Amino acid sequence: MDPVAALERVAYLLERERAEARRATAFRRAAARLAGLDAGELERRLAAGTLSELRDVGPKTAAVAQEAARGAVPAYLAELESRAGTPLAEGGQEVRGWLRGDLHAHSDWSDGGTPILAMVRAAIDLGHEYLALTDHSPRLTVARGLSPERLREQLDVVARLNEELAPFRLLTGIEVDILEDGGLDQEPELLARLDVVVASVHSKLRMDRAAMTRRMVTAVEHPLVDVLGHCTGRLVTGGRGTRPESDFDADTVFGACLDNDVAVELNSRPERLDPPTRLLDRVVELGCRVAIDTDAHAPGQLEFLDHGCARAAQAGVARDRVVNALPLADLLAWTSR
Repeated sequence: MDPVAALERVAYLLERERAEARRATAFRRAAARLAGLDAGELERRLAAGTLSELRDVGPKTAAVAQEAARGAVPAYLAELESRAGTPLAEGGQEVRGWLRGDLHAHSDWSDGGTPILAMVRAAIDLGHEYLALTDHSPRLTVARGLSPERLREQLDVVARLNEELAPFRLLTGIEVDILEDGGLDQEPELLARLDVVVASVHSKLRMDRAAMTRRMVTAVEHPLVDVLGHCTGRLVTGGRGTRPESDFDADTVFGACLDNDVAVELNSRPERLDPPTRLLDRVVELGCRVAIDTDAHAPGQLEFLDHGCARAAQAGVARDRVVNALPLADLLAWTSR
C-alpha cells in the first residue's frame, strides 16, 4: 500500500467520524511531507526507519507509513476502516441515492482544513457529479473570509481546475454573511458571477424576533441568493459547545423562501442538524425547496450527508423539492433564474 495514500485515508476516516481536527491534520501534514520527497529519499528513509526525523512526521504517522510500505494494511487504518462500513446514520439510503452533489463546502482558502483539490477528489470518490465551493465572505475574519480580490483569484483557480475535471464540475460559490440589515457581505458583481450563493447568519444571533425575521427575509428576497444556510444557527453538540436557536417567525421566513424560490438548507453537520425537526416539518408542509448539504470543512466530512438524508427521509422531503438531486444543467438553470 502506498504510504502517502495510507496516511491520507487515515485522515479522511478521522474526519468522517468527527475525531479531533488536530489528529486528522497531523496525518494530512505527514502525507504532504512524504509526497514532497523524491522517491529515492522516501525509500531510504523507509528502509532506515528515519521518517520521524522529518518535520510534520511523528511516531504514529511514521508507523502507519512503514506498515503500508511493507505491503500490509496498517493496523490503525484497519481499525478505522472497520468502523466505516456502515452509513453514519440509518434510514436515509434512498434519499442519499437521489443526490448528485453538495452545495456547501469549505476549503483552506477560508476556514476549511484542506486544499480545494483534496475536497474535489473526495467528492469524486463519493460519486458526486458536482460540488459547490462556498468559502466565507470578508466580514467573517475569524474564518479568513475571502475579500473581493481573493474571491476573484479563487474563481480563476476553479476555472483552471474545471478544465481538468470534466465531467465533474466544481461550482463557484460563497457562503455569504447576512448583515444586520439583511444585506449581503460581498460585491453584487461578484455574487452575480457565482454558480451558487448560500446566505447565512453568523453574527448577532440573539437579535430580537422581529429584527431577525426582517433580516432573514431581506436576504432571502435578494435576487442572487439560492440557499438559506443553517437557518437557526444552533449548535447541539461538539467542541464549540452548544448554542440556542435564533428566534424568528418561521412561517414568514420560509414563506419568503417559497415565494422567492430559495432553498432552505438541511445542514447535515451533526453539531448543527439545522433546521430542528419542528421547523423542518414546516419547510416540508409549505413545499419549500431543500438543499441537503454537509457544510464540510474537510474531505471526510462530505459523508455527513448520511445525517441529512436520514432526517430528510424522516420528514418526508420529496425528491422533486431537493435541489441537489437535480442534474447539473437543471441545477444551473435554477441558480441562474
